[in-house]
Parts: sequence; structure tokens; C-alpha cells
Amino acid sequence: MALLTLEEPGHKTPPKGFALFDLGFRPFFLAAGVFGAAFMGVWLGTLQAWLQTPADLPPVAWHGHEMLFGYAIAVIAGFLLTATQNWTGVAMPKGGQLQALFALWLAGRVLPYVPGLPYFAAAIVDLLFLPAIAVVVARPVFKVKQARNYPFPIMLLVMWIANCLVQYGLLNQAPGYALSGLSIALYLIVLIIVVMGGRVIPYFTERRVNSTARKWQVVEWLAPATVVAVLAVSIISHQWNAAKILLIPLAAAAAIVHAVRLTGWQAKRLWEVPLLWVLHLGYGWIVIGFALDALAAAGMVSPFLALHAYATGAIGVLTIGMMSRVALGHTGRPLQTAAIMPWAFALINLAAAVRVFGPLLLPAQTTTMHQLGGILWMAALATFAIVYAPMLWHPRIDGKPG
Repeated sequence: MALLTLEEPGHKTPPKGFALFDLGFRPFFLAAGVFGAAFMGVWLGTLQAWLQTPADLPPVAWHGHEMLFGYAIAVIAGFLLTATQNWTGVAMPKGGQLQALFALWLAGRVLPYVPGLPYFAAAIVDLLFLPAIAVVVARPVFKVKQARNYPFPIMLLVMWIANCLVQYGLLNQAPGYALSGLSIALYLIVLIIVVMGGRVIPYFTERRVNSTARKWQVVEWLAPATVVAVLAVSIISHQWNAAKILLIPLAAAAAIVHAVRLTGWQAKRLWEVPLLWVLHLGYGWIVIGFALDALAAAGMVSPFLALHAYATGAIGVLTIGMMSRVALGHTGRPLQTAAIMPWAFALINLAAAVRVFGPLLLPAQTTTMHQLGGILWMAALATFAIVYAPMLWHPRIDGKPG
């Protein structure tokens, strides 16, 4: 199986020149770091009533849309535009083509704030991005007949359908459509993490600490299947409340399956390597998310706790971890983080813990927990952006393309 190639550097001379559009991970990872920190600041300002959403859109739905279809999709696009080249050997967009894709994503973030522009126009532009990425990824994958990677363009297109539902809900003040779209998108991103995490987390761990991951075929099959099952029942429950009873055993089973899977990847020395433990902790938040899903279906906790275990925890922690590792390897650098990055990894885990468990333990301080979690998130992603920006816009230090 071809994975992301992580070469050792040929020399340590600081590179010169501008290479931001040499390969997909560069612009999208940098944009994800900057946007993820900045938009969280916008959201905190909205919570304080200092700022308003574009076109007076429902604040919570708008926040969810931008964090999933803005931040998370930027990371996924950067990863797939890079990984697909390694999987297939087919060159992926760079230069002007990559600039066009990036401009499309950026327009989706900026146009809603343009005075006088109808939100409908901004929504149409935003809806163009996912199909474009799906086509770009699908062409080489189908060209070389890599069946194991067929699901990725398909999942991107289902994500597009979810985005259509959200945008319809935003445009027509129809919260049910927006909620369904956001739920589909959230669980699909978790599914992408489950599929890719199952490939790269044990692989990265084995290479770094010379371990052997334990895998069980039934667990590997059940891991994505349980995500799909919980997603399906969750969507049904939006229309038929009685279906929530099915979520209790399904989500509990999913938590057990993913806990067993994660246990099989453990190795004694992985906790000495920040680039490894951040990925393992990120996957651990999926386990917590499913456990909270089961408790929420039983009426014991708020469903928003599970939502943020996935969003702030699994997505937030794993994206910063993957961006950090991929960027090092694909700029020809040693797989060694800057001294400050383990603190960023800790901060984003703390952001998730505060956002998920703070309201549970201190319900009277829920608003404070929201604000503190947001500040910690901003600090983590701002740190990533500052540390990695020079690596992402300068050429590889080993002189190789990409």
C-alpha cells in the first residue's frame, strides 16, 4: 500500500523561493490553521453579541457549517490532493490549477461577508468546491483502478449533498435541513478519519517505535460499519424520535469497537513521540464521542457533548496532528516537531476536554467553558500556523519537487 512518502532531508540549508502552490497540502494546511483560529475568534465574538452572522444566518448552524465545510474540508482536501499522488503515481494539481481550487475554497469563506452580495450567490460558490475536489481525486484513482480508494471521491460527493442540505436550511430558515446536513457531514468526516486513521496511525507507529500493531478482521470491518450505522439511525431519529432508542446499543457498540481497535495500535514508546501520541489521543476522542452518543440517546447528557467530542476532539486533534506530520515529511524535514508543538497538541486536547466535560461537571459555567475551549482552540491552531507557515510556503529543503 502506498502511503504518504516521508523522506529524510538531504540538507539543512534554509530553502529559498515560493512554493505554496507546489502540492495540495501546502495552501490548504496553512489556510486551515489560519482560518480555524480566526473563525473561532469570530464565533466567540458572535457569542458575545459583538458580531453578527452574514445575512443574519442562524449562528449555531453557521458556526457548524464553517467549522466542517470550511476548516475540516480544507484539511481533507490538502491531505487527499497530496496522498492521491502517492497512491496512484499520477501528478496532482499544482501552480495555476491548485490556485484555482484554493481560490474556490477561499471564496466560499469570504463571499458571505461581502456587503450587498446576496447570500444565495455565496452559497452557490461554496457548493462548487466539494464536487471539484471529488473529480480531481476520482480521476487518478479510477484511472489506475485503485478500488480501495474509490470511497474517497464518493464520500466527498455525499459531503456535497450534506452541504446542499445545510445551505438550503440556511437560506430558507429551515433548521431541520441544516441539522440533518451537519449531522451527515460530521459523521462522514469521522468515517474518513476512521478509514484513513486505520491505515496511517498503526503504520506511523510501527515505523517510528519499531512495534507491531494488532489488527482483528472483524474489528476492521466493524469500525467503519458502526459509523455508518450510527449516522443512519441519527438521521432517522431527526424525523422519528422513537428511533433514538436504537442509538443506545449502536453507539455503545461503536465505542467498544473503536476502543478495541485503538488498543491494538498501542506501543510502549509511542508516548515519547508527540507526532504519535497526538494521533492516538485524537482517535480516542472518537471512542468518547460514541460513548456520549449512547448516553445522550438515553437522555443522560446533552447531545452537544458528543458533537464536540467529535468536532473539537477527534477532528481538531487529529487534523493538527496529521497536518504537522505530513507537512514535515513532504517538505523533506526530519519527523521531529518544533519544541512548542507538543504544547499546541496539549492545548487542542485541553480545548476538547473543556468543551466536552466542562459543561457536564460545571453546568452553571457552560458559557465560560465555551469561551475557554474556543480560546484554547485558537491558541493551538495559531501556533501551528506560525510554526509551519515558513515550511509550507518555502520549497522542500532536499530540493525534490512537491
